[in-house]
Amino acid sequence: MRKLVLIIFISSALLTMFYSCQTADRIQQDAYYVNGRDLYIKHCQNCHGAKGEGLGALTPPLTDSIYMKANKQQLACFKKGLTTPVTVNGKVYESKMPAFNFADIDVAQLIVYITNDFGNKQGMYTNDNVAADLKNCK
Repeated sequence: MRKLVLIIFISSALLTMFYSCQTADRIQQDAYYVNGRDLYIKHCQNCHGAKGEGLGALTPPLTDSIYMKANKQQLACFKKGLTTPVTVNGKVYESKMPAFNFADIDVAQLIVYITNDFGNKQGMYTNDNVAADLKNCK
């Protein structure tokens, strides 16, 4: 009986150690996610909702992973503001979004948050991605 308890304890300890190990990339993504969540709550939640559900016919939801995947390279453009209509789930949203005076790191963190929450799972997005994508904004 004592051996069984010892085996279970050691096995549990090894499994815990194995699952608690994270790569540096995962730790960075988690940090971006948490910082992005804080920025979202402060700057975006009022219009896009606590759960990314949007605001009726005024503000598009962030819960549509199909839209988010298809337009990930355009998401950084919100920094410059959006003046053209956006179609999400077949619904057109014509409200304008103001420009934000965010640093590229803030934009990257917000994008990591919104593309990895609300039913989305798209991984990391870096400052370099932001800089490259901002060059292609319409």
